Amino acid sequence: MSNEDNVRQETKNKKEKLRLSFPETRFMKFMGGKDLLFALIMLILIGIAIFIFDQVSYIFKPFIIVFNTIVAPIIVSIILYYLFNPLVNLMERYNISRLWGVIILFLVIIGVIALAINLLIPVIGTQFKSFGNNFPHYVDKVNQFIDNLTRNSLISNFYGQIQEQLDALANKLPSMVSDYFNGFGSKVKNFAEAIVNVGVVIATTPFVLFFMLKDSHHFKEYSTKLMPPKFRKDYHDLLDKMSVQVGSYIQGQIIVSFCIGILLFIGYSIIGLDYSLILASIAAVTSVVPYLGPTIAISPAIIIALITSPIMLLKLIIVWTAVQFIEGHFISPNIMGKTLKIHPLTIIFILLSAGNLLGVVGVILGIPAYAILKVLVSHLYSMYKRRYNKYYGDDAGEYEITNDEQIR
Repeated sequence: MSNEDNVRQETKNKKEKLRLSFPETRFMKFMGGKDLLFALIMLILIGIAIFIFDQVSYIFKPFIIVFNTIVAPIIVSIILYYLFNPLVNLMERYNISRLWGVIILFLVIIGVIALAINLLIPVIGTQFKSFGNNFPHYVDKVNQFIDNLTRNSLISNFYGQIQEQLDALANKLPSMVSDYFNGFGSKVKNFAEAIVNVGVVIATTPFVLFFMLKDSHHFKEYSTKLMPPKFRKDYHDLLDKMSVQVGSYIQGQIIVSFCIGILLFIGYSIIGLDYSLILASIAAVTSVVPYLGPTIAISPAIIIALITSPIMLLKLIIVWTAVQFIEGHFISPNIMGKTLKIHPLTIIFILLSAGNLLGVVGVILGIPAYAILKVLVSHLYSMYKRRYNKYYGDDAGEYEITNDEQIR
């Protein structure tokens, strides 16, 4: 036996004696044993590193600027990727190379955009022009409606208080306007920066989307090879589940919103509601956000219907109820399915919380982010159940393990 083998044997014997001197309990084994101690030390070190980096955060300002510059095109490209990737995959199944599939898709998108501009822009422009011409008439009708309300005995008692509040607001208005224009230069600068950022997003998104559609499978393969071999299976499964969750939500929600817009346009046209195309387009865009979106979408339609006549408001309610019934019972169940399996109350809480944290971006990305987090937590919970069954399953029964949670 060589000296190296002797050293290994002595080290092994010392470890065995140490294990016998300090035997691990079943609970400690369940919690990870010595690995738990290393994990706690790592968390402490990470916390110290975060504290140090926070004290010298100015060093990372260039990286933050770069991140803020590229994050918007990447997010938009990811949303479009999940929308169009199934079409590229479909062409690939028919022996069309992925590169040519992406090129064909881009040509079709350009053609659809050009067709929409030629057909829809004139109609929308005409409706906007009509709205501008009729705006004074709408103002008169609103004033007449307010006058009718003030003649009501129940409301007339509060009319004096309302008038006082309006007079006080009128007195404050010059100072409010002055305060607003004090920072006019910075506001113009912020507006110009916003326009430039939107232009950058519009200009760079097609290029980012092109390479995402063309090379997305290479990213999965490359990132999987970077993982330790022991964790590659779990990592690959997590990527697939996240992709299914996020992709199904984005594709389904956009298709549902498009269907809602078409149904509302048909309904508004049948009842003769003014500006039906504009109102239906607003509804289609806002319906991307579930639950809160439809509430925002119906608001301008209610205003136009109220100005038109009470009968038109009744017709609008009937159309909106019918569209929501069709969407809730036929469109969403068949398009969205039950992939996300998120309770409606949970969705509302997510939208409210994400909206307060990140504004409009949070409202749009809150549910996909929750879907990703749900996949991670579900995976960790399945690992916990398997570990519990290993150490405590014989005591009072085992956790039920589904087929998706089985160790492959």
